[in-house]
Amino acid sequence: MLNDSALEDGFEISPRFRQTLEDRVTRLERDADYDEAQISRLENRDHIRRQMRLVAVQRAEALRMRLFLDRAKTRLPRPLIAL
Repeated sequence: MLNDSALEDGFEISPRFRQTLEDRVTRLERDADYDEAQISRLENRDHIRRQMRLVAVQRAEALRMRLFLDRAKTRLPRPLIAL
């Protein structure tokens, strides 16, 4: 877990890592939508409960990653010519 001083100082991530996380967030949200739509097809209460828990965990993870990305700065790419 990040402490308060680390959040205040900020941190940088590479453009490639940012893109990877953004893609993961998109997949999590898409999967959560799909899994939530499947709940209406389930009959067993335990299956419904587990499916709802799965959706909640997917959405929570997507939110956690979005908050991380909001706090992170994207590092500028290295120059192609040495200065």
